[in-house]
Amino acid sequence: MRVFSSVLLLTAGVAAQTVRGPYEQCGGTGRPDDSCSAGWQCTTYNPYYAQCVPAATSAPAPSPTPAPSSSGLVSSSSRVITTLTTITTAPSITTSTQAGSGSGPAFPTPTTLQSGWLWIRAVATPNYRSYLQPQPTSTPVPRAAVLANSKTAAQFQLTSGQLVQNNFGNSPNLYLHVENPADKTQRRLKTWFDTTPNAYGAFGWQGDTLIWTVSDITRPNSAAWLVCGDNKEVFINTGAFLWDTPAGCFDHTIHSYNGAQPDV
Repeated sequence: MRVFSSVLLLTAGVAAQTVRGPYEQCGGTGRPDDSCSAGWQCTTYNPYYAQCVPAATSAPAPSPTPAPSSSGLVSSSSRVITTLTTITTAPSITTSTQAGSGSGPAFPTPTTLQSGWLWIRAVATPNYRSYLQPQPTSTPVPRAAVLANSKTAAQFQLTSGQLVQNNFGNSPNLYLHVENPADKTQRRLKTWFDTTPNAYGAFGWQGDTLIWTVSDITRPNSAAWLVCGDNKEVFINTGAFLWDTPAGCFDHTIHSYNGAQPDV
């Protein structure tokens, strides 16, 4: 009888591990340490967050970016998003904090999440819990896409491949845009916010990770972003994640968060 009881206790003490997919959270304070799918390893970025990233190799191992079907749809996890093909170029954007002289919508930043919307943030150093937002809000559009303080965090919704920033009915919502480069091997693609829909590529979710896909650029992974410079501007990373990172930039994935308030 004692032997049987010991077996029961040992069995009860073994927690089942969940196998996590690419770029999903696999550990952190208050949650079990899960394993990653084949070819991926669980990397700890801080005590609160660990993520499945490509297993270390002598060279990055690309994984194909989903290509659009003949109907113009791209599948990302269980969601379907529309790929847009209108050519765009990156505009000149003011990144200082001085007020501009033109007109443009002024964006309030409520500190409570509105129903149906999400915060978007980095979850690893050096931009841990920095939030996606247009800056500076005092200038006309277009505005730079940056990671910045939680006090000015914007709220977002993904609709038909468009990443929309909520202006709470006070003036037009903003859309996150992506540069359409003449050179399709360009490593960094600029992003910015404007009042018109994005015309190059489509945004989607891979778990809680924000991705971007387009038919004419093959990326090693669609969840790779770069955060660059003192202003922490956000770029699409067309190269491999954590490999040959451009000077002045840091590799990041960025994630949705549905807490009532943005964490600090």
